Order: sequence, then structure tokens, then C-alpha cells
Amino acid sequence: MNWAFDITLKSRAVLNFFIETYTLEELNRIPKGFNNNIIWNIAHTIATQQSLIYKLSGLPPIISEDMITKFKKGTKPERDLSQAEVDEIKGLLFSTIEKTKEDYTNGVFQNYHEYTVTTKNKLTNVKEAIEFNNFHEGIHLGYVLALKKSL
Repeated sequence: MNWAFDITLKSRAVLNFFIETYTLEELNRIPKGFNNNIIWNIAHTIATQQSLIYKLSGLPPIISEDMITKFKKGTKPERDLSQAEVDEIKGLLFSTIEKTKEDYTNGVFQNYHEYTVTTKNKLTNVKEAIEFNNFHEGIHLGYVLALKKSL
């Protein structure tokens, strides 16, 4: 599983580059033809990872339920995020993955509620959820790259 976690961390490093490089206004901008923005996609990856891995394992997520609600599947930006909110998202990019890796290594994930994702794949255990999460984050990294070109 170290390989899967390494992929996640590398993907998150690219997302972190956008937070560090783009202005708050650019992170919040929704270009014509899009229904979300760069910072929403980044926060969505964090919220989804927590839902797929912790919540479906019957464990409390590391992040707040409010954050999951704001950035879960089916949501879109309702307002611009503040610099403090962007800073919080930045702080969660790596800490959530490091904590998940620690919890996985320590055998914290004992149960898993099966879940069928939009690709019609059924996740039956946390290992599958971690692996699928990398696919999901890759999709949103692609959205971020498309948004970048439209700014």
C-alpha cells in the first residue's frame, strides 16, 4: 500500500503547487463553461477521500462534517473561499493522507460498508477505496489542469 499512498501524496503535491502559485482570486474563479473552480476541486479531493475511506469504514473523518458537506459529490462553489479557508485546505492536503497511512498501517480499518462508485465499481474494503481514490483524484487533477488553461 505504500505505493498507493505515494501516488496520492504526489498528486496532492501537484494540487498544492496550485494553491501556492495562484492568487486567491484565481483559485476562486469559475471560468466560462465550468461549474466549479480550482479550490473547489482540491477541497473535493480531500472531502471524498475522507468519505470513501473513513466514513465508509464506520470511522469519524479527520476533517469536519461541514467540510464534507460543502465539497461532497454533487456540490459546487456557492461563494468565494477566504484565504483562511484556502490555508486550511492546504494544511489538510498532506496531513489527511499521512494520518490515513498511519491508520492503515496500524490496522484501524476493520470494517467497510460496500459502496458502488459512479464508474459502477463496487468498493468492498478499504484497500480498494484507497486505490479508487487515486483514480478519483486523477480525474480532479485533470479538471484543475483544464481550469488553469481557462483562467
